[in-house]
Amino acid sequence: MAEPFPLAPSLWATTASPAPDTPPLAESGAADVVIVGGGFCGLSTALHLAERGVRPVVLEAREIGFGGSGRNGGQVIPGLKYDPADLVAKFGRERGERLARFAGGTADTVFDLIERHGMDVPYRREGWIQGAHTEAGLAEVERRATQWAALGAPTRVLDKAETSRLLGTERYLGGWLDGRGGAIQPLSYARGLARAALKAGAMIHGASPVTALERIGSGWAVTTAQGARLTTERVVLCTNGYTGGLWPALARTVIAANSFQVATVPLSDNLRRSILPMGHVSSDTRKLLLYFRLDHTGRLLMGGRGPFREPRSPADWAHLERIVGKLFPQLGGTGFDHRWCGRVAITRDYLPHLHEPAPGLLIDIGCQGRGVGLQSAMGRAMAAYIATGNADALPLPLTSIAPLPLHALHRLYVSAIIGWYRLSDGGIR
Repeated sequence: MAEPFPLAPSLWATTASPAPDTPPLAESGAADVVIVGGGFCGLSTALHLAERGVRPVVLEAREIGFGGSGRNGGQVIPGLKYDPADLVAKFGRERGERLARFAGGTADTVFDLIERHGMDVPYRREGWIQGAHTEAGLAEVERRATQWAALGAPTRVLDKAETSRLLGTERYLGGWLDGRGGAIQPLSYARGLARAALKAGAMIHGASPVTALERIGSGWAVTTAQGARLTTERVVLCTNGYTGGLWPALARTVIAANSFQVATVPLSDNLRRSILPMGHVSSDTRKLLLYFRLDHTGRLLMGGRGPFREPRSPADWAHLERIVGKLFPQLGGTGFDHRWCGRVAITRDYLPHLHEPAPGLLIDIGCQGRGVGLQSAMGRAMAAYIATGNADALPLPLTSIAPLPLHALHRLYVSAIIGWYRLSDGGIR
């Protein structure tokens, strides 16, 4: 089921570059590849396919970047939830090291695309800081920094004093800095990907929800709510946290958690210099993490978990506003002028999943909250696989669709944890 719009436009919707023209699909026809979902993954797949001479058509239920792609925190963080050594232990040396290289380069993919296509996207690349709020978190960030440094990444461990200076808060015991990270205006980036894909020869149709996916001979028929139908040899599903019932059981392989965000009014120069003064972005080591940054308008953004349901009133963001005051007491009395949310798709093993449940049908699902870089790079990899048929182009093996056992109970369990998190302001005292 499609999600309703938030109560008010997000910060990104009010500051984004203009959207390209993506009219609804009005007539039936044929395409080399049909891509369902107009977020980072679908648009990146379309762009890279078009650059290879393949003729893709993107069908988006709402507007380009409507889902998590246009409503995330705009942090471009490389890597996965697993450290390089964990990936080797899980997948073996050859595939694990290859996956680590892929994950380590996801941020590069984003900034390279912005530069190569001259996208109208405000961005900074000063690095990402992960703050540790416990002794266990300190050991975690030290291990992570060491492993990525061994692979050539520009990382360093930060003590408490430097962490406090670079973040502008005394709440963390230390952290690590990954120089590969940065920040973008995410909706402008989604629109930039769409413009680049259109220029390369792709076709993109918004307001065209797909209602049926049917196997026809050796190909597929894809039908939209308006009744227009496309025939194609290949279909790619890139719906992530907004996955519905188009393919059996797929939605039950993820928990589609709601990530809530608030933004302050533009800060004064003095306040701006006291918080993230060097332009870093940050998220921490909490299981239900907090993430924050300054945007190009001088606002502080704070993000974290919220209820699974869609928001009903500004009260659903109150915990994040309290957290801002606790982390940054210098902002006492500062107002908030934007509140919004978007869904992220979390898998049981915290890895993206690639499925090919039928010939010619490729599915990518599971962004784990790192979708900006991950899904941009995944789109490029999937385009290479579609164009060449070489499974080695994919960073992960193709697996069977495996719904979470007792999926509804998983959601109830996570909802209870999120409820505690909101009541306790993320555990900040």
